[in-house]
Amino acid sequence: MSKNTRRNLIQGAVTAATAVAAGAASAGPAEAQTAPVKKVIRKGAKPATPPLFNSTIQYGNLVFVAGVGYHEGHDIKVHTDGVLKQIQKQLEDAGSSMDKVLKATVFLADLKDYAAMNEVFRGRFGDEPPVRTTVSVAGLPGDSLVEIDVIAYV
Repeated sequence: MSKNTRRNLIQGAVTAATAVAAGAASAGPAEAQTAPVKKVIRKGAKPATPPLFNSTIQYGNLVFVAGVGYHEGHDIKVHTDGVLKQIQKQLEDAGSSMDKVLKATVFLADLKDYAAMNEVFRGRFGDEPPVRTTVSVAGLPGDSLVEIDVIAYV
């Protein structure tokens, strides 16, 4: 093999390796990466005036669900079940699911409800649950006993 041939092969290999490292190898125009876009997941039309906050936002392959509470009577188990069912619906509306939740934050109105909340929480996120933070707070909106927010992927 001639010196020029070897040099051309090496330059070609370096160029190919650089392209792979940059994520550009064999990517056609349709496959080119685009910057993530903030997408509000909602049912129905966009409100005429901006809301105080949105319930579900997708950014790239991540889904953020705002804190969900339960606002009817009953005990912590009923509240936790109602919250988790609502979160599941919001995730499914965004093309995700409970087993794709990466992070959950649980806010309890009273820490004495921790064990009972855990009874309902356990198993609702598949075989590998998300990381979780649980805190007791002074009060939750609408007399909810629990509020939960999550981050998931699509």
